[in-house]
Amino acid sequence: MTEPPAKKKCLGADCENDASALQCPTCLKIGIKDSNFCSQDCFKKNWNEHKALHKVAQGQTAKTTGFYNPFPSFSFTGPLRPVYPLSPMRTVPKSIRRPDYAETGFSKSEQLVNRNKFDILDAKGQEAMRKVCRLGREVLDIIAAEVRPGITTDYLDEICHKASIERDCYPSPLNYNNFPKSFCTSVNEVICHGIPDQRVLLDGDIINLDVSLYHGGYHADLNETYYVGDKAKADPDSVRVVEAARECLDEAAKLIKPGTLIREFGNIIEKHAKSKNCSVIRTYCGHGVNSLFHCPPNVPHYAKSKAVGECKPGMTFTIEPMIALGKYRDITWPDRWTSTTIDGKRTAQFEHTYLVTETGVEVLTARTENSPGGPIPMPVAENGSA
Repeated sequence: MTEPPAKKKCLGADCENDASALQCPTCLKIGIKDSNFCSQDCFKKNWNEHKALHKVAQGQTAKTTGFYNPFPSFSFTGPLRPVYPLSPMRTVPKSIRRPDYAETGFSKSEQLVNRNKFDILDAKGQEAMRKVCRLGREVLDIIAAEVRPGITTDYLDEICHKASIERDCYPSPLNYNNFPKSFCTSVNEVICHGIPDQRVLLDGDIINLDVSLYHGGYHADLNETYYVGDKAKADPDSVRVVEAARECLDEAAKLIKPGTLIREFGNIIEKHAKSKNCSVIRTYCGHGVNSLFHCPPNVPHYAKSKAVGECKPGMTFTIEPMIALGKYRDITWPDRWTSTTIDGKRTAQFEHTYLVTETGVEVLTARTENSPGGPIPMPVAENGSA
């Protein structure tokens, strides 16, 4: 799971300003969070469209199914829509160790971190990371085995939550900066941070499953993109972007060893993405991960970045390139989390947690021989061309 952007944006239509502390009073009254605007004037200007959200949130426009789109006036960039209501936030037994944000939604330890200091783990910390990352791989594989047309992403969230609890793990995304679910499900044009809801997966979809666990005082973070049904595997564009993202991560990982500059990863990722006629999302990056969910270093996935630092033995961090068929720019839904491509074209992502060793790298979240998914060849058209 990538770190969310630090600043919230104003909810006003076509407003690029950062949000202020001003929130819609009606939203606060009925329990809608983060309805921030940049100014009173912007709030008044957008009132006619914004007030429609109140009726939808209160179920006044829901159809007989009970499902609804909570943002009817939002200009979505692609065909995907949120399907509410969300299921209640899932609970974690008190016996399971929790990160510092589990109750409040905000991590004090991350806010106090020195952004120029990279943690070097001792042998005990490295072994703790190995354990939680093995558990993370187990949970991701369990969820991935359930991916098929006809199920909802909320069902997958339930699977994730149960599998995490069974392994004495806290699902790291749960209530992290108030994220409402136990992991992220990003479908088709969603780049990252998709919130599991009542939408049914369709034959032809692609879906990224982003699992993060907290166990023994340390976090694991990994994700993969999967094909939903045979139709997705037969779609050349879907296969191109998924396999390009997979290969971008593989190519970047080859560089990991002591002395490699952090900025070098983006150079090789963008070069490979361009060779597949794809672009690299720039807003979100890889990150350090250990006793903190997100910490230095930041690992940009695009070329010619100004990222600082180099790999040193004992460092643990993620690389998680987000690759798109179209433009690299992104837009965020009013839920403050779901990030989609600005042109509505499909995107894919893969992520591992890595440990830098004295001689190279250890892939802490590596696939096993029984892991679902994996690379597939480009589909061949009837005339013989891919």
